[in-house]
Formats: sequence, structure tokens, C-alpha cells
Amino acid sequence: MSLRAASHHVLGHRTCWQLFICERCISSSGGTERTSINDFSSDDYQFLHRSSVPSMHFQKSLLRLPIPDLDKTCSRYLLSQKALLDDINYSETEAAVQEFRTKSGPPLQEQLKSWDKNNKHTNYVSGPWFDMYLKDRVPVVLNYNPFLTFKFPEEPNNDPVVRASNMLVSSARFLRTFRAGVLEPEVYHLNPDKSNTLFYRRVVGLAPQMLASYASYAFKAFPLDMSQYGNLLNSTRIPRPHRDVLSSNDSARHVLVMKNGNFYVFDILDSNGCIYPPSHLHACVAYIVADTSPRPAHPLGYLTSENRDTWAKVRQELVAAGNGEALEAIDHAAYNIVFDSHDVGADPQKCFRTFLYGDGGNRWFDKSFSVIYSGDGIAALNFEHSWGDGVAVMRYFNEVSEDVDKHCFIGHDSRPANIDPTRYVRKLEWRLPASVEAAVQSAKASYEVATSKVAVNILETTLVNKKSCKQHKISPDAVAQLGLQVAYRMLYGGVAATYESCSTSAFKHGRTETVRPATLETKAFSEAVCGSDVPNAARLKSIMHECSAVHNKLTKEAAMGQGFDRHLFGLRNMAQQSGLELPVLYRDPAYARINHNILSTSTLPSNNIAFGGFAPVVKDGFGVGYQMQDDMFGIVLSSYPPHRDGAGFIECATKAYGIIADALAAN
Repeated sequence: MSLRAASHHVLGHRTCWQLFICERCISSSGGTERTSINDFSSDDYQFLHRSSVPSMHFQKSLLRLPIPDLDKTCSRYLLSQKALLDDINYSETEAAVQEFRTKSGPPLQEQLKSWDKNNKHTNYVSGPWFDMYLKDRVPVVLNYNPFLTFKFPEEPNNDPVVRASNMLVSSARFLRTFRAGVLEPEVYHLNPDKSNTLFYRRVVGLAPQMLASYASYAFKAFPLDMSQYGNLLNSTRIPRPHRDVLSSNDSARHVLVMKNGNFYVFDILDSNGCIYPPSHLHACVAYIVADTSPRPAHPLGYLTSENRDTWAKVRQELVAAGNGEALEAIDHAAYNIVFDSHDVGADPQKCFRTFLYGDGGNRWFDKSFSVIYSGDGIAALNFEHSWGDGVAVMRYFNEVSEDVDKHCFIGHDSRPANIDPTRYVRKLEWRLPASVEAAVQSAKASYEVATSKVAVNILETTLVNKKSCKQHKISPDAVAQLGLQVAYRMLYGGVAATYESCSTSAFKHGRTETVRPATLETKAFSEAVCGSDVPNAARLKSIMHECSAVHNKLTKEAAMGQGFDRHLFGLRNMAQQSGLELPVLYRDPAYARINHNILSTSTLPSNNIAFGGFAPVVKDGFGVGYQMQDDMFGIVLSSYPPHRDGAGFIECATKAYGIIADALAAN
């Protein structure tokens, strides 16, 4: 996200958004050496690359997620609560934690350890975490699905057909590479110059799979869990009463396309499993976009925005009416390509609303992910969250972005193959009972009410950025989170429960852990700058470094599986599974408060992302997507008025980051 130093605009300010597009987020061949591939039967075309180390080589030897020490979890929990509670409420919580530490907690800890010892194929969080998502009956749209926008295309390559065809070719290359087991394993290199080498690959490639991760650790290179990749492509979430299921088919060869509420499928791999030539795929995409079929009277996409039990019942009716084959074609398509007719242009409101939810009749929110194209060729990925987290999604997002930039198989002047697309493209037909038609109309009405309530605001500034943070030896992420804490205090007073996601993918079946950015140190800084007697810049800078040190410590603990949130979650699940009364810690109002995340935050971790966001997780909260770049910082803020004031929060955040920048700049 970009911005001029003197400009701190709210989302919807056109000149700011145009600057955002022009300065950083344009996808073009400038600065990228494009290569040409002409033999479409060759491995150069069929695969993104062919890793000498198999994709899943490290999976069997990944470390297992540790179960933290109970006493440490209790201490970490209390420290986080101390920043949120007044003295009286803290004393009550302290007593509840003491009871848990000494009486009700230890037996649950032993049960959890025993379960973990007997289930070495996974970890203590994974199963219950899937259940948390799949058992939740709320609609996935707004409540779970986020979006990420690809870099904006440069004319004349912004034609939606050209852009979608290029991304489809690169996606097919990603799919084939992963299926063949030659996608480069996901590895975090602490020192890439020393470990991301041919010698490293030879050594770890020779190591047996049960030892391969340990060989990698010796190079200070840390393999990441790739178990989620199996549900990235050819996968969907299927509604079932009480608990949904994930379904995938790794032999399916087709892709799904939606346009004007209609569904189309065509194969992207031939009968031998090889990718069709780019011109062939281009012809199929062009045919669908040119199709003038009217919008269905009852667009089925709205159903995927429904309450999950309601949708499960309607889906059963669809299957009973003879639509099972069509649904299966949707479920197991590689992914969903969505064409919208309207332009997004330079309007961030349209961007947010189009790609977070948009035309519900032209979406299938259950799909593992959809790539949505506006009429002017802006593209974004919207993904269903139960199957996985950011690691697999970002790998796909980055690989496809970079492959399109490198190759661009189809240009604006390319001609589609001279084929009869009707031999390859199939439009899905439906038999809709009256009960399903009524359900669609009901879902549409609910959808329009729910989505109309979301507000979005944006902050873009150069006052704080990655370069300045590094110059002053302070964590950029700590600075980003500190500004949010100050802004909240300015606007509402007090401290809000704050959630920041941290990946635990260094461990087998790792998902996420919570970083709690609201600390005693951020509270001290916020109180200092919001009080009547503001300390001098040197003192503020000193407190900021304390904030940074604590934030770094919390982030490291979370990444190493040593946060308190997932441990308490696992212990609570153990009590529930055993039919025990929940310990008083879980019945303490403070436990509900700390998990009622007013500030739900997530960083946008790639330079390939132009824009992104998600809705708040609670009605009286904010959804905060943020990105710290070398020379700029930005926030995409969602809220539900009148519960929260997004514009007011952005105004206060502007002031907060100005104060932080002044303190950093002071000698």
C-alpha cells in the first residue's frame, strides 16, 4: 500500500488510490526478463520447475507441535490479561488461573499429553481446529473468507480474457508440478545465501525422509508443513448437517468458470494428464466470456452464503433432484474462475466489495479458492479458510504471479486456437425444485442485508515504513501494531482484545498461534501519548523499543508453538471431550473478553499483493489487514457501523503513526 508523505487519506480518496496503482502495484514486463516456451509438450511448459528434492520429502520428519508447560501458559495468559483488566477484575482472573494451575489444569494437561503421545501422526490442535471451522454454522462469506488482490495489470494486458488465460496456464503448471511431486518444498532459509544452494539440495535429497528435516536444520533451513496443499486445488467445502466436510479429487482435470450466474467446466489437462497448449485454453476462456446466456432466475451461488445447516438441507434437495453430477463438477474443479462485468477502476470501495463478497449469485464461496476478474481485468483471490491458512495460499499466489510475469503465454494480440470450443466447454444445467428456488431467493435477501452492513476505510502513509524501522532497530510489525493500540485508545479509551495470526507451519500439521499485541508496554506507550503530560521523544522512543522487544518475544514464542491461546484451546477441548465441567478459568468473563477480538489483525505478507482484506470477526470489532513495505505502510480497515467508527479510527491511526514517526526521528 502506498502513499505520499503528506497524504493520509481515508479509503475512497481517488488520488491516493491512483497513486497506489501507479507507483507499486502494476504488473508488467518492466524489470522482468520474459522467457519464451514454444514446445508445449516439453517439461519446460508442463512444469513450473522440477525440484531435485521431492515436494513432500520433509513431511515425515517434521518436528511435532510441542505442548507448552502448563505453568508457563498460565503465566503468559495472566500477563496478557493484565493489559486488558482493571485491578479488581484482574484479581478475580488471577484466582481463576491459580485454581487452573494447581487443581483442574494438571489432569487435563496429562490427558492432552497422553492423547498426543498416541497420535504422533498429527498434533493436538489440528483436529479440533478443523472442527472449529467445519462445525461452525455461520455463513463463510464475511465470517471466514478473505481476499488478496493481484498486482494491477498494465494496458493492454488488462483484458480479462487474456489475464485469466495466462493465470490459468500458470495455475495448471502449478497443479502439474505439485501432483508430480516436483514442486520445490516449502523451506524457510534463515540465511539463504548459505543454505538455498545446490549443495544443500544434494545433502537433504540424499537423507532418508525420516531424517531429512534434521539434515535441513543443520543448514539453518527450516522445512514447513505442506499437508494443506492437498486441499489447495480440486477441493471444496461441502455443507453437511452439524459439520461440513472437505472433499478433494487429485485426479480431476477440469476447471470451473462462473459468468453471470452460470457455470461452465472444461478440461485443462488432456487424457494423458498433460496441459493443453495456451491457445487452446485461451479459446475455451474466450468462448465462455463471449457467451450471452441470460442470468438464471435463481442463481445458485447465493446458497453458498447461507447458514451452513440451511445450505446442507438445500444441497440434499439439489442432489435428490438429479444435480449430483453438476455439483461434483463444481466441487472437484481445480479452482473457480469468476468473471464479473463491472469495472473496479481506481475505486477501492469497489475493489473491497467486489472481491470480499461481490455478486453473490456469481460466486461459489465454498470453493477452496476462486480467482475473480473485474471487467477491467483486476484480479483477486478469495479463499475458504477451513482447509488451510496463508502458507499454501501464498505459495500459489506468488508462484502464479511470478510465472505470469516471467512468461505471459498469451498476449493482447494472441489468437485463440482454431478449435470448436463447444467440444470442450460444458455449461452445467440444473433441475430446480420449487423449494430450492425459494431457498435461493431467501439466501439472496439475507446476503444483501448482511453485505450492506460492512464499511471499509483505508490508511496509506510513508511516515512509518520498513526502512525507517530498520534504521532505528525496531520491529516493523511492532510499530504497525503499536499504532493500532494508540489509535484505539485515542478513539475509545482503554485497551482492546487484539489478535494477530502467526503460522506454526514449522511443525507437522501446524496451523496458527495467536500473538497478543496488546501488552503492558503498548498500554504504557498509549497512555503516555494520550495523557496530558506527554513524555519527551527520547522517553517515548525508549518505550517503543520495549514494545518492540516484547512483541518480538511473543512472536517468536507463537511461531515455536509456545503461545497460550492454542494450548488453552486444546485443554478446553480435552475437558469437553471428556464430559467434564469446564474449569473456572473458562467460565471467567475475562476469558470470553480476551477471545472477543475487537482488533482482528493480519499482515499482507507479499509484494505481489496489491490490496487485501477481510471482515471483522465480531460485530463490534475491526478487521485490520495491513502491509509494511520498504517505503510505505497501509491499512485496510473493515467495520460494522454503527458499532464501530472506521473513519474515526483511521483519523486516530494517522495521528498515532505521526507520533511514532516523530519519536523515531528524535535524537
